[in-house]
Amino acid sequence: MPIATFSLVALDCPDPMELAAFYQQIVGGEIKAQTASGDWQRLHVTGASDLGFQLDPDHQPPNWPDGPPQQAHLDFDVADLDEGERLVLEVGAVKAEVQPQPADWRVFIDPAGHPFCLVRV
Repeated sequence: MPIATFSLVALDCPDPMELAAFYQQIVGGEIKAQTASGDWQRLHVTGASDLGFQLDPDHQPPNWPDGPPQQAHLDFDVADLDEGERLVLEVGAVKAEVQPQPADWRVFIDPAGHPFCLVRV
């Protein structure tokens, strides 16, 4: 029997609302402020795990793939990699220079510097 239920992945960032809005454009959902100060935002995604965004004024993004160890990354399934790429670039993602398997998955960088992948299903 499990001890707990997985509920979300939280990302440190310099601007929680900005990053929550970025990911909302990718997966939909509803942004729910978790603190009055705005230093914690939660993106509730129906039928999936939520995403949390926590203020870290000293956040240093990882330098994927060669720099300090990767902290974490998110994967998002898409039916069409080219269309998914076009759409995430439109909302502010940057395509990573290194693309190990671009026919199957592509790496992007979010506005706070976190890597994330679109994966062909």
